[in-house]
Amino acid sequence: MTNSTTTKKLLETYYRGFAKKEGWESVISDNFEFRADNMEKEDINKGKETYVNIIARFSRLYQNVRIKRMIIDGNNASVIANYDYIFPNGKHISGDVAEFWTAKDGKLTSLHIYFDTLTFDKNTPKK
Repeated sequence: MTNSTTTKKLLETYYRGFAKKEGWESVISDNFEFRADNMEKEDINKGKETYVNIIARFSRLYQNVRIKRMIIDGNNASVIANYDYIFPNGKHISGDVAEFWTAKDGKLTSLHIYFDTLTFDKNTPKK
């Protein structure tokens, strides 16, 4: 199996589980690195447990996810995913997220996403 085929299978498993909000964790490496770009910080969240906790909070906002485009080159992949969100203020929005993945040794090892941070900020209550 080629690296591209393995990466594609990992991503298919991830997104199938992500849409159901279960079963996606199996393809995440223990030393997973996640970065959500907001242009202000260079924060990289490290570790599978950290990412699982981030997604536990995020999963309260999205109702569905669809892959609009997936480009795979060996261990690297670019995905445009479309999410249906329901924000705490009741606003429903469908939005695209650019997701850049790496895989290694049969697991997804990193994800760097770009999304509309202003929409999230405007529709999420401040604590």
